[in-house]
Amino acid sequence: MEKDYYEILGVGRDASDAEIKKAYRRLAVKYHPDRNQGSPEAEERFKELAEAYGVLSDPQKRQLYDQFGREGLRGAGFSPGFSSVDDIFSSFGSIFEEFFGFSFGGRPGRSSPGARRGADLRHDLTITFKEAVLGCERKLTLDHPAPCPVCQGSGAEPGSARKTCFQCGGRGQLIQSQGFFTITTTCPTCGGEGNLAETPCHECRGSGQVQSQRQVSVTIPAGVDDGTRMRLAGKGEPGTRGGPPGDLYLFLHVEPDERFLRDGDDLHTEVTIDFSQAALGTTVEVPLIEGSRQLDIRRGTQPGDVIVLRGEGVARLRGYGRGDLQVHVRVTIPRKLNAEQESLLRQYAEVSGSQVAGKKKGLFGRKR
Repeated sequence: MEKDYYEILGVGRDASDAEIKKAYRRLAVKYHPDRNQGSPEAEERFKELAEAYGVLSDPQKRQLYDQFGREGLRGAGFSPGFSSVDDIFSSFGSIFEEFFGFSFGGRPGRSSPGARRGADLRHDLTITFKEAVLGCERKLTLDHPAPCPVCQGSGAEPGSARKTCFQCGGRGQLIQSQGFFTITTTCPTCGGEGNLAETPCHECRGSGQVQSQRQVSVTIPAGVDDGTRMRLAGKGEPGTRGGPPGDLYLFLHVEPDERFLRDGDDLHTEVTIDFSQAALGTTVEVPLIEGSRQLDIRRGTQPGDVIVLRGEGVARLRGYGRGDLQVHVRVTIPRKLNAEQESLLRQYAEVSGSQVAGKKKGLFGRKR
């Protein structure tokens, strides 16, 4: 049976972000591989802690987990686990720097000298109400750095070379040992590159990158809502010197629809009939997300009655099937009647025994 993430970190389900971070920091130090070398149990515990923290430190993932457990995360496309310790350092390297002021547990040889992970990108995408309910495919145009075509990403002017950094000896990092801790800091001279350009490239000014554009195809799942955040792994900025790409975070904004209001997986709409249709019954056309359908209004329908159409709502993002469409009936009362309409209504009131106001006389009738 899979352990509860809150139990793994030793916090309550109402724990704040700060409490979760504090608990992870304490336990990550205790079970860090550098402190427990040769212990597979400690390494598995370290991975378990990282998985729990990765979910509970992310508001969207935490909400999914609180409502649906790990199956909810899997159903939304998240893979919370880590296959290796190196994956944890790659994902949480900045967190260790935040905790301890240096890259705690950096190990030479995990990546090539100067390799850097690409930056994460954010893109705001506006979609229609219908696209949110049914899902859609979109193509995004992203601006991002790309390897310089002049120097092929080396940062050095063609014909010149790069020389090994004299301070770090080409490692890109300065490594110090303090007891059982290995402290790794980025080389301040080469900025982690491990080498320096003798003559910087005139096109990219030594950075090795220029601005470029590319298209990314995105599948928006059915049932997303306004404010939904999607993570597209590996779709961010390209890495440098062989480093992995960053991630793309997509923030969705859903346009309102004048026909529908959304409440979770249910939709609400309104139809208007007059009082005779409400009393005698009728058939009206009701809008759906796709097309429309005929709806029978029963005799004696009252203002505010709700007719539920099963399965005509929003696709359930983390489950099966769709929500319902709730049709609210609005009954109108005429403000003006012609002579025939008034006569018939008075006959109805007389038969029903209803007391109604008398017929009004005009101004000249009252004078006579």
